[in-house]
Amino acid sequence: MLANKIREKARKLALKNAIDYGKADAGAVLSKVLSTEPRLKESIKELSQLVKEVVQEVNKMSEAALQKEFEAHSGEFEKIEKEKQEKSAKPRMELDGAVAGRFATRFAPEPNGYMQIGHAKMAWLGREFADKYRGTLALYFDDTNPEKEREEFVDAFKKDLEWLGIRIDREYYASDHIGAEYKYAEKLIGSGDAYVCTCDGEKMKKLRFDGEACEHRRHSEEQNSKLWKEMLDGKTDEDEGVLRLKLDMKSENTAMRDPVAFRIIMHEHYRQGNKYRVWPTYDFNTPIVDSLEGITDAMRTKEYELREELYYKILDLLGLRKPTMRTIARLEIADNITSKRKTNELIKSGALQGYDDPRLITIAGLRRRGVQPQAIKAFVLRFGTSNTNSEVSIDMLLAENRMVIDDFARRLFLVRDPVEVNISGVPAGYKSVKLNLHPSKSLGQREASVSDRLMISGSDARTLKAGSKFRFKDLFNVEIEKNAKDAIEAKFAGNGNIDAPKFQWVDAKRKVRCELLLIGPLFIGDKFNGKSLVKVEAYAEEFVNTLEKDEIVQFERVGFYKLDDLNQKTFIAL
Repeated sequence: MLANKIREKARKLALKNAIDYGKADAGAVLSKVLSTEPRLKESIKELSQLVKEVVQEVNKMSEAALQKEFEAHSGEFEKIEKEKQEKSAKPRMELDGAVAGRFATRFAPEPNGYMQIGHAKMAWLGREFADKYRGTLALYFDDTNPEKEREEFVDAFKKDLEWLGIRIDREYYASDHIGAEYKYAEKLIGSGDAYVCTCDGEKMKKLRFDGEACEHRRHSEEQNSKLWKEMLDGKTDEDEGVLRLKLDMKSENTAMRDPVAFRIIMHEHYRQGNKYRVWPTYDFNTPIVDSLEGITDAMRTKEYELREELYYKILDLLGLRKPTMRTIARLEIADNITSKRKTNELIKSGALQGYDDPRLITIAGLRRRGVQPQAIKAFVLRFGTSNTNSEVSIDMLLAENRMVIDDFARRLFLVRDPVEVNISGVPAGYKSVKLNLHPSKSLGQREASVSDRLMISGSDARTLKAGSKFRFKDLFNVEIEKNAKDAIEAKFAGNGNIDAPKFQWVDAKRKVRCELLLIGPLFIGDKFNGKSLVKVEAYAEEFVNTLEKDEIVQFERVGFYKLDDLNQKTFIAL
């Protein structure tokens, strides 16, 4: 029963694909089925075979039969298209209470990894609101963990922001405020709102869970000042002491149960060197720096929502100006990762090529894949200021990208699993042909040589029988005399319009071997997908030799591809 439903869905999609493009493509139909039924990724082999069978059936239909069967489902596709348009309607882009002319926000990454699509959402929202409210967007590096942060990541963020086209008005670093934060720590020790705790981590973890105070909470101001000075002077080792805020160990909000404000990290800092050994936590550092730097509206993702109470409590204790906190939903891409730890593990193991692996949703990875800055902007801003976390398919981003690249991507022919067609009787006037590089844009033409041996894709060849006809797209018609396993014998059948399939072709004498990199989900469930990057051999027309590295083209009926390796002619699927 389930298989029948999947077959029915695949057939509808194959009909639509054939109506749109003249012939259904198994890869395109498979992708559409998976986008609506992601659970079927676990049975990809069986599903691929089913889709292949359905596509073959549809491609054998006459145009009249195709139109008739599709008619019964056209309303369903119209409804889907309408829902898509409604979902892509312009989102709410307002910040209640924001004051035009008195607005300052910041994009606040920690430089411990590479920029990814979620960062791009926060950065673009910051830029859009800064422009809307005639304010400023600062780039603020939250760099108070010297173990994980590096100059490499700072430079990568700057490069990616520039590539995305996000204008930054000013730049500052959390680590430049450490001296001032020491003074605020001493103020809290003096007012009895902070204490030095030497409990081991496991003990304190349990006490905080149970809502119980440790004995160090009763230290006098003099004891805490002495212990604090010992932390600063290097008399206390790592994990032997932290400075805690004395808040409410009974609070239902566990973030308020005496959180750590400072800890010792004996590691050279990429920017400050060995100047400091006692470092503020994110919770303590962020509200202070936001206040000191004049931020009026601070945006952060929803996972920090419970820490908003702590953010304002610290500012209250220190008597500092309070920015308005704006909580924005986190953007997650299904079947991918944002975890820096997991990403690093996969890179070290060789499963990923690096932070610019085209399977990743890092900006470096998306750039290498061929995703355009305009598409990333449109994609991330479509979610607006929603506070509801969303996990979406990368297909939404790729669809946005296809709309951007469609106007400038030149069209070329490519065949996979090629079968030669030996043609007899071709008139002398067909030794070359001029082909448009785009069906509707003025991108010029390319000249393709034509011999008596042309290649078509194996999937197309398998639909042909002796006596049947087909057309080499934009060239001429042939009639099949013999369809053998290795090659097809055919004869020239004129150049008039006929009711027959149209196939892309490549001259067998001038073919260019290419390698296509097909990208699938990086994870299936919580397991790394070893088949997330598949290499496929194909052959393209000789015009590909004129392409430049990183150029994006559309191989007709195959899809959009970006030239990743000029020498090997390796193309990454878009």
